[in-house]
Amino acid sequence: MSRQIVLDTETTGLSPETGDRVIELGCVELVNRKLTGNNLHLYFNPERDSHPDALRVHGLTTEFLSDKPKFAEKAQDILAYLQDAELIIHNAPFDVGFLNKELSLLGLKPITEYVAKVTDSLVMAKELYPGKRNSLDALCSRLEVDNSGRELHGALLDAELLADVYINMTRGQNTLVMPDVDDDHGGQASGESTPAIDLRSYRLPVLQPNEQELAAHEAYLDEVDKASGGKTIWRVSENVTQAVT
Repeated sequence: MSRQIVLDTETTGLSPETGDRVIELGCVELVNRKLTGNNLHLYFNPERDSHPDALRVHGLTTEFLSDKPKFAEKAQDILAYLQDAELIIHNAPFDVGFLNKELSLLGLKPITEYVAKVTDSLVMAKELYPGKRNSLDALCSRLEVDNSGRELHGALLDAELLADVYINMTRGQNTLVMPDVDDDHGGQASGESTPAIDLRSYRLPVLQPNEQELAAHEAYLDEVDKASGGKTIWRVSENVTQAVT
């Protein structure tokens, strides 16, 4: 079973080292890339005011948070929920830094000691879309994920949007992987082999691009090449070939 937790936080400011705290945690669970509905959403009393700039982003006032539990009261529940999962976080160093600070204040180990791994979806997006804006809003627009309800940042809403974005960015990765089956799931008995399929008789159609599609493709390659500083392998290969001929 592949268990992933898409995670987001809201904080009182930008720096845990100068006393800023986590005020909201939103987690969305994926099992085998499917939403389960087993989500976690918590508000915390940080015992301090939010920076005005941060307050404009999340809208969580000191008054609203005053009767919420402190992070220390929920830390063990959070760690139990996250245990051994892969965390998917957009700009992971930010959220991980805040979570580690909260845990260190309680004498606990860094978050990476409790989870299987941390995947930064921002790093993934920069690799997929070099030279483009890769904020969560930009990715929602690019991947046609509806974020029309996102007037203010909220940890659970942002985690839900990021889950959709992540699934879209990684779509197709598992399309050729067949799940393991056994007697308990109505499949073949353990030890039986799956009959091989001879694909040599199948003829796949080859669709030729039209002029407009070719032009769009070249424009995209030019954009990627520009973003890489002229170091894309196809342009280097073209220049070498032209020099030899």
